[in-house]
Amino acid sequence: MSLIVRMYRLSSLLLVAGSLCWSSPAPGAEKPTNKLSWDTKKNRVAAEVQSWSLGVLLENIASRTGWRVYVEPDTTRHVSASFTNAPMGEALKLLLGDLNYAYIPGAKPKLFVFKTAMGNATKLVSARETPPGKPIPNELIVKLKPGANIDELARAVGAKVVGRIPELNAYRLRFEDEAAADAARAVIASNPEVAAVDHNYNLERPPDLHNGQGQLPPPVQLQLNPPPSNGRIIVGLIDTAVQPLGGNLDSFLLKQFSVVGQSVVDHESPSHGTSMAETMLRSLQAMTKGSTSVQILPVDVYGPNQSTSTFSVAAGIVQAINAGARIINLSLGSEGDSPFLHEVIQQVNQQNIPVFAAAGNEPTTLPYFPAAYPEVTAVTAMDHGQIAAYANRGSFVSLGAPGTSVIYFNGVPYYVTGTSSAAAFTSGVAAGYMETTHSSPQATKTFLQNAFVLNKPAGP
Repeated sequence: MSLIVRMYRLSSLLLVAGSLCWSSPAPGAEKPTNKLSWDTKKNRVAAEVQSWSLGVLLENIASRTGWRVYVEPDTTRHVSASFTNAPMGEALKLLLGDLNYAYIPGAKPKLFVFKTAMGNATKLVSARETPPGKPIPNELIVKLKPGANIDELARAVGAKVVGRIPELNAYRLRFEDEAAADAARAVIASNPEVAAVDHNYNLERPPDLHNGQGQLPPPVQLQLNPPPSNGRIIVGLIDTAVQPLGGNLDSFLLKQFSVVGQSVVDHESPSHGTSMAETMLRSLQAMTKGSTSVQILPVDVYGPNQSTSTFSVAAGIVQAINAGARIINLSLGSEGDSPFLHEVIQQVNQQNIPVFAAAGNEPTTLPYFPAAYPEVTAVTAMDHGQIAAYANRGSFVSLGAPGTSVIYFNGVPYYVTGTSSAAAFTSGVAAGYMETTHSSPQATKTFLQNAFVLNKPAGP
């Protein structure tokens, strides 16, 4: 996950994270549930929100009201509010805090949210179909036993097969609606040919980047070496589509896979996947003194869509492993705990392949998946030796790494800040260390834990 925040100059790419402290949820405490109820006929609103970003709030407003919602780019806010039966105007004030807004009624109402001027609220917010971390209501993931036929099963329960991972005998089923999926789940689970049935969870698309300003480091300068006799190290980048990086940096990108269809790539600005790839190359440059045989395998799990799912992420991981990836980077996530995705990651761990994942950009101690799975190295973001104000800090966090990265796209500098950048940075460091020291994945993890020190407070 990435946030666009202020830039700072990195004096060194390999930093010691310093002391990191966090508190754990109180025993028996329940995970907070974010809810927004909007009665458009009575113009009354109820909210119980503890940990939404501004983007998630506006997506939910758009989906519940049908308004066209516009926001000024680079506007952020941590939303926390609790109220019932509030008039629309009062509700917007409570939710948006010190941000400005303008509501334009009509046949197609519009809401503009901005810091400076209404005219600067130019970014259209997409309505959220499924909240992040929540099951996709009309879908199920089904794993079959050997020899079973998914097409026959799908016909029997009135579903379409919209995704397949043959290596796992796993399938994504889509139903007409939530009620049909709920009714079919018990039938599927009782089928003797079914090994497991699980929900499919939604993961939102990471935000776009914005131009960098101020004193910036130069572009990455890296030379590709021939692969060694024991084989090259490949980092599987499970993310959005990666665009051409330009110059000789494209030689570090292997042929891209997509598990969800062709992306519509913006040639004017870098994608999230592009920024993660170049972040890896920048830390590789620092670790290898400017030349390496490490390459990146991009796997697009978003395609043209505004979100992806745990099924697609799992399919992307399988693609990367089958193509020779020896490290997996997951700069994505949500609050959705998917047993299916967890099982896939457990299988990757059994192959001694390290997985690095972003810890999340909501400053809480709550689990964030897949980073919170014990087989994953969860990376949070550091800012000047301290955990960044926006970054998650739960007990599942393993490492803290620099959260700000500078990339160049079409000769223009951009910056991205967030735990997604910290995870990509760490994956690059890991790949560089494995290559230069010929170390095992376990020895590399030990190196990272010693280099990025996290001191947990003593507990009872």
